[in-house]
Amino acid sequence: MPDQVTFSRNVFLPITNVCRNRCGYCGFRRDPTHPEANLMTVDEVKRILEEGVRFECTEALFTFGERPEEHQLFREWINDLGYSSVIEYLVDLCEIAIDYGILPHSNPGVMSLREMKRLKPLNASMGLMLETVATLPAHEGCAGKIPSARIKTIENAGRLKIPFTTGLLIGIGESMADREQTLEVVRDLHQRYRHIQEVIIQPFAPKPDTEMANCPEPSHQEMIDVVTIARRILPDDVAIQVPPNLTGFPDLIRCGASDLGGISPYTIDWINPEAEWPRISDLAKTLGNIRQRERLPIYPQYVLNRWYERGSKLGDLIEKYADRDGFRDGH
Repeated sequence: MPDQVTFSRNVFLPITNVCRNRCGYCGFRRDPTHPEANLMTVDEVKRILEEGVRFECTEALFTFGERPEEHQLFREWINDLGYSSVIEYLVDLCEIAIDYGILPHSNPGVMSLREMKRLKPLNASMGLMLETVATLPAHEGCAGKIPSARIKTIENAGRLKIPFTTGLLIGIGESMADREQTLEVVRDLHQRYRHIQEVIIQPFAPKPDTEMANCPEPSHQEMIDVVTIARRILPDDVAIQVPPNLTGFPDLIRCGASDLGGISPYTIDWINPEAEWPRISDLAKTLGNIRQRERLPIYPQYVLNRWYERGSKLGDLIEKYADRDGFRDGH
């Protein structure tokens, strides 16, 4: 059992829910013709960032559907804003977040090395869920869910020395052997590049009006088993994160998890909107004798080893927030 559990204080910014993939379990994705399809404007992003400042958040979690500009209608939307792609738009949004005093952490899906080079100077860390190395019906027809493409993105992050988050999605049709193999792939990437700061073990949660709406979610015991195996396979310097709004996290902490991810005091979990975040003020009561400690979206070891450009606006902001151990300073 860890002697402390970490979390970050964030705002969740779902830039668009348009996506080229059609995963069988996803309730977030929309076609651009759907009445709920969206593309956030700069003013909408700024309003959320302003609230993030008010709630003393240090992380701006940017997430969106993968390569939405493959849809003609979305290309028209993004062109109307003056951009050729959502990645180009994200670059400006990250700069705005930094100007507000909040550190970007972006999850754009599969990216090229060139795109990652553009985003690196503007992100404290980045992420991409590997989910599984298995080929599953849930990912049929999804160009961005080909395991080799996702592994390549994670590897490129290592080549660029980007502190990185990845993870497994549990219960989408994979076997326990698939889970172990996925963890071994992540372990091997980290042993080569030392850039994986955390691995999320996230349970599948069925969503209405999806192909997998009637599929069972993984049991609590399954989650315990996967976290236990993950702690055995992954190196000690890779944290295991479990989402506190989707899991019975106290038991998972007892078997090796040590991080609760981003917890927002203002925005909802847009991927799982039915699942409320716990109150940060209630964590001490839930965790008992285990110390809770707030971190930045960049983990302490990468702060201390300067995996960012010193003297840049991003670097100055990281150093403003970090204490001598690389965690968030008292506030």
